[in-house]
Order: sequence, then C-alpha cells, then structure tokens
Amino acid sequence: MDCLEMTKLRSNFSNDNQIKPHEGPAKDTIFRSLEARCSENPIKVFGIFVGCFMGFFVMFSVLKNPSSSEARLLDSRPFGKGDAVVDIPKQNIVKRDNFPEPVEKPQDKLLGGLLPAGLDEKSCLSRYQSVLYRKQQSGRPSSHLISRLRGYEALHKRCGPFTDSYNRTLEYLKSSSHGEDTNSTGCKYIVWIQPIQGLGNRILSLASAFLYALLTDRVLLVDPGGYIPDLFCEPFPGVSWLLPSDFPIAEKFNSFDKKSPESYGNLLKTNVLHNSTLYSLPPFIYLHLLHDYDKGDMLFFCDQDQAILKEVPWMILKSNNYFIPSLFLIPSFEQELNDLFPEKGAVFHYLGQYLFHPTNSVWGLITRYYNTYLAKADEKIGIQIRVLETETGPFKYVLDQVLACVMKENLLPQVNEKEDLMVPYGRPNKTRAVLMTSLNSGYFEAIRDMYWEHPTITGEVIEVYQPSNEEYQHTENQMHNMKAWAEIYLLSLTDKLVTSAWSTFGYVAQSLGGLKPWILYMPENRTAPDPPCQHALSMEPCFHAPPTYDCKEKGGIDTSKLSPHVQHCEDRSWGLKLVDGDNRL
Repeated sequence: MDCLEMTKLRSNFSNDNQIKPHEGPAKDTIFRSLEARCSENPIKVFGIFVGCFMGFFVMFSVLKNPSSSEARLLDSRPFGKGDAVVDIPKQNIVKRDNFPEPVEKPQDKLLGGLLPAGLDEKSCLSRYQSVLYRKQQSGRPSSHLISRLRGYEALHKRCGPFTDSYNRTLEYLKSSSHGEDTNSTGCKYIVWIQPIQGLGNRILSLASAFLYALLTDRVLLVDPGGYIPDLFCEPFPGVSWLLPSDFPIAEKFNSFDKKSPESYGNLLKTNVLHNSTLYSLPPFIYLHLLHDYDKGDMLFFCDQDQAILKEVPWMILKSNNYFIPSLFLIPSFEQELNDLFPEKGAVFHYLGQYLFHPTNSVWGLITRYYNTYLAKADEKIGIQIRVLETETGPFKYVLDQVLACVMKENLLPQVNEKEDLMVPYGRPNKTRAVLMTSLNSGYFEAIRDMYWEHPTITGEVIEVYQPSNEEYQHTENQMHNMKAWAEIYLLSLTDKLVTSAWSTFGYVAQSLGGLKPWILYMPENRTAPDPPCQHALSMEPCFHAPPTYDCKEKGGIDTSKLSPHVQHCEDRSWGLKLVDGDNRL
C-alpha cells in the first residue's frame, strides 16, 4: 500500500457517516501512525495497518456490545474498607433472566444539599453511603434550611470546644462576678445532657435541642455520656459537638431535676430573673423539659420568656421529649420555622438525616445484616413491637393484634392452613422480607413458623428475620445501644413499617426513613383492639408531654387548636405532632 492509497483510504473513512463520535480519535491515531511510516518498507507498513485495523475492529465490537459478565463485574464494586465492606446494593432490581439488566442511577450523596461536602468519608462511611440503601424521597430540604445549616456550621467552627471564643465564654461561666462582658465573644451555648430514658427518647430530644439552637443562634454541645461517640459520627465540620470533659459544672448534671434552684421555673418563682439586669444574669440556666415539668418550666414555650432567655450565655438542657411541635407555637419563631420547613410533616426527617450518622462500627452491623437478609427481597416490611408490661411475654393478644394489622392492611399475605399449594419450580414468586424488632423473640418465632409451616394464598415467599432479642432494655450498656441504633436504622430502610403506640424507637425509625407507619393501637385489658392499627397522617414523632399553659390567657388550653400544623397524635390523645395542613384529622 503506497502513500497515495493511504490518503484515499483515510478520506473514505473520514466521510463514512457511520463513524461514531467516540471512534474518531482512535482512527486518527491509527492513520497518523501509518502516514508517518509511509517512507518505510511497504510490506512492513501493510502489516502494521492490518494489525491496527483488526485491533480497532475488536475494540469497536466490545464498546458496542459488552458481555454480560463484564456488566456484572462493573456493577458489583465494593465501596468500603475494614469493618463495613459490602457490595453496593442494587435497589429495585430483580435478578432473574427474564428481567432487563440493571441500570445504575446517579446518587445524590449530599441529600439535596442537606449534608456538607468535603468531610472525610472513611471516618464516617454512613454519611455519604446511606443514600445507596434508601429509596429516593420525593421531598427536598428547603434552600433556607440548607443556608442556615451552612451558617450554623460556620458558627460552630468559630465557637466550638477549645476555640478562643469558647475559652473566653467559659471563663465567664467560672467567674463569680460577671461584669459587662456577658456576651463579648458573640457566642452562646446550649448544653444537652442525657436523660435516663432509652435511645429513642435521647435522639428525639437531641434533635429538638439542635433546632432550638438553630433558631436562637446558639452552639449545641453534647454531653458524651460514655456512649454518644460510639453511636454517632461528628455531624459538624471542623470542630467537635462533644462537651469537653473538664466542663466546670459537669459534676452537677446527674443531680439536675425540677427542684434544682438553677432551673428556669425556680428562678422565676424566686424572682431572680425579674430582678436581674443584662449584666447581672446568672451565668447559666438549667432548662428542665422532662415529662414531669411543671407550669414554671412550661413558660419556656412563651414568647416573653424567650426574650429573657436569649440573653443568657449558657443553657443546660435535660429533656426526654420531642418538643419541636411546641416550638411552632411560639410566635417569634413561626416565620423562621415556616421558611425552614415548608413540609411540616418532614421536620425530623431532615434534622435526623443531617445529625445522626452511624459510626463505622454500627454501620458495619447495619450493612452486613441488610446485605445478607434484606437486599434481595422485592419488598421489605418492618414490624416494631414494644410492649409496656412488667412481664417479658410473649403475649398472645399482642401477636393477634400484629397479625390482624398486617393482614387487614395487606402488608403480608394470609396462609392456607388446609392444603399445601405447590408452586412450580422456577416460577418468579414475589419475595417479601419481614424485619422484626422486639426485646422478645416469641413474636418473631411465631410469625416465622407460620410462614414456614403453611404456604401463602398468593404464592409469595415470606422471609422473617429478627436481628436481636435482648429480653430487657439495658440503656447504659454500650453494645445494647449499638444494636438498638442498628435496628432503628434497619427499620428505616424498609418499604412499609408497623410500629407500636408510644414508642420513641419507632418514631425515630419512621421519620429517618420518610415512612408513614401503621401504628398499633395501645391494647387495653390485655385484649387486641379492633381495629388493630391506623395509618399515620405524617412521619413526624409525637411530643408526649406538651405544655398545657396558655401564655396569653395565663391558663390552661388545648394547644392543638393554635396552629393548622399541630394536632393530637394518633397513638397518644394528649400528645402533639406536626402535620401538613391538608393532613389533619
């Protein structure tokens, strides 16, 4: 082949309208190489051309039609190291020969801007990997919430532990004379100390404390309590949210209660605050917002009292409640909350996804269990059972209620106890995985055995699992809390969820997962209620002990009447929960 023939051949290829855009550079490279050798031995040049052309043809064939084995290899990339090494779960993909090959969709690991970018992924695998396990939510955080979160992160970085501003404000707390430099650093704090109740209560009260900090431009600091660092990653960039161990009044935390003279209610009763000027305020105020708080403590939710509290540099908060619904009833917060949360039924959903990321140890528990037992199911059903009895059970009336709920609401199919239905081998039956959580294993065993011993009337395959059964709640046991957090998170990854009345464990799971659960009614006289359950109007948790004090009229009031976005809970008639206006009962 001489140079003239080479020129003609290149012209023909360039004018070929079948050439794809991504093929051009490869062909140009081939021809440039050949043209550069036109002066060389013709036989050698011809051999080079044939070899290159055949290599190009093979490359074109592979690009056009990759083998199924290569596609599967590309679709099973590991995304972690160490304790949490798992394969990327293929959401909504059924692996059967008569279904199309999966198509990997781009994932929004920042959750619509909710999460800050640039944090170390290896130190907290769950922060950016959780999106791979959740179905895509319809709602998105508001731009105002995203902006305020970035602003809070900057404030926390400037005022957090061991910064110059923190150290200077700490000196004010230690000093007996407070002078005119009450707020010279521009930093104010709210310190969350842990209640004695379980993990669900603690998560809900901590989220409430954070929202209050966001509304009042305070820095949230968390009493570690021996296990917080084992459960949750640091949520804020640059500076820890954990209260340093040398905090001056940390030894008082356990003794704080509604009788403490430092509590807001008692400071009002003794007129300490009314007689104070801006420069003689106490160095800190204890906020007692536990379920047993009285009218004096309830004044925290009054507008005029917020005007006093905003001047105090240090607040110490103890609460076992999700008190966010009552923040929506404070007039000075109303507009800001509306801007932050256009979806009133998704407040904790966004706060929880922002704040609570399982540590790598807990994430390993979650992902190993999910990928082993749940990932391949066509549908995942969560059932959370909490029984408020002094005996351990199991109780037949509870089992009867759970089965009545899941059957009535078509969450699980009925079984045929009269005959064995033979399903042809290879038939693509639908598979439902049931994830059950309970302190007792009896309910899991009964439902598992029922679907093992009898076929379903629909021919579906039902697989029933329970990660643990601790018998009793061990609130201060580290591994118990890690398992509890893992089970809450696993429940949040299900498609449909059944929860027990009054259970903060269930509240956290439903809200994290963006799920409106079926709530089991509270049984009376150890009898399964009829109907057994109700579909919730929103995914929001219930505020179990809301204030009943009218700040304007100075008397009792039903606070559910004060806002279209606040109503009584489905499972606790005197509680309050947030709903969108069109979802009220």
